[in-house]
Amino acid sequence: MADKDKKTRKPVWKIVLFTILSAILLVGIVGSYLAYQWILQPNVELQGSSSAFLCIPTGSDFNQVRRLLYSHAYIRDARSFEWVSQWKGYDKKVRPGRYRIREGMSNNDLVNLLRSGKQEPVRLVFNSLLRKEDLAGKISRQIEADSLTLLRLLNDPVFLRKYHTNPANAFLLFIPNTYEFYWNTPAEQFIDRMYREQQDFWNPARVRKCREEGLSPAQAVILASIVERETAVDAEKPVIAGVYLNRLRSNWPLQADPTLIYALDDYTIRRVLDKHKLTDSPYNTYLHTGLPPGPICLPSITSIVAVLNANGDGYMYFCARDDLSGSHVFAKTLAEHERNAKKYQEALHRLEQQKKYGS
Repeated sequence: MADKDKKTRKPVWKIVLFTILSAILLVGIVGSYLAYQWILQPNVELQGSSSAFLCIPTGSDFNQVRRLLYSHAYIRDARSFEWVSQWKGYDKKVRPGRYRIREGMSNNDLVNLLRSGKQEPVRLVFNSLLRKEDLAGKISRQIEADSLTLLRLLNDPVFLRKYHTNPANAFLLFIPNTYEFYWNTPAEQFIDRMYREQQDFWNPARVRKCREEGLSPAQAVILASIVERETAVDAEKPVIAGVYLNRLRSNWPLQADPTLIYALDDYTIRRVLDKHKLTDSPYNTYLHTGLPPGPICLPSITSIVAVLNANGDGYMYFCARDDLSGSHVFAKTLAEHERNAKKYQEALHRLEQQKKYGS
């Protein structure tokens, strides 16, 4: 009987081994569950949005990334995010840029994205602008480049020399359009890219059209800037460009009111008066013949193309139309122009009377 009990009893070492293996298995199961919880379970919460952009400034460290994420409440569980970041080495190597993060991303997906450096480009847009300050502000609101740095570079004759221009002609570097940029593009790289885009814009066909008009590309942009400020009606821009080209060819002063407003740096002026025409400035096209020394604004592509396809048809004058629509009427003789101008002044007077006394 004793021998039988001895045979049926399991050796102690087998029991111990089984217990150890069971414990290891349990630890493995628990560990796998925790790994799932910390690594693969959704941990990004965007408060109802399907995606959001996280912009990490140049020079940021992991603490700054954490602050960005936590300040927007994008992370549900901070401990697990930080653990995965350390496990994958992201805490030691942060890459700046603009990243699209999505609702429900896991720590693994988020950290992989941020450490990959795979940014989503910015569709940077700028159009007709009055001053370099306006351009610098517009750009700095879309990419990381600082507005003060941009403005300093656009006013730096030594920096601009490599682009064959100067502060008065800094706008010649830019062709308003929509461009793709990485968000963390610095000011110098932005300007360098704009110079390359400008070089591409002035292809042989456009340069040839300039020559046919008796202009250089720079002169075409300067004239386009005047056209830009004269009208918002795209259809009449080639005609206005043609009027100014006719005046240039006849050695007349351009007598362009927008150049006076630029010279006075007073964009509240709605009607140029005789006193304004006495302004001592190289931009005063009433006193000086030829084009002013630089653009008076950043002209649109539409205005530049209008200069390249000018159609003055012998017109030497234009003035605002008497229907006050903002469009213009054109004339070949001074007498015809004076009649048009009188109609416009009468229409303005009627409008003023209506405002004063009611209709």
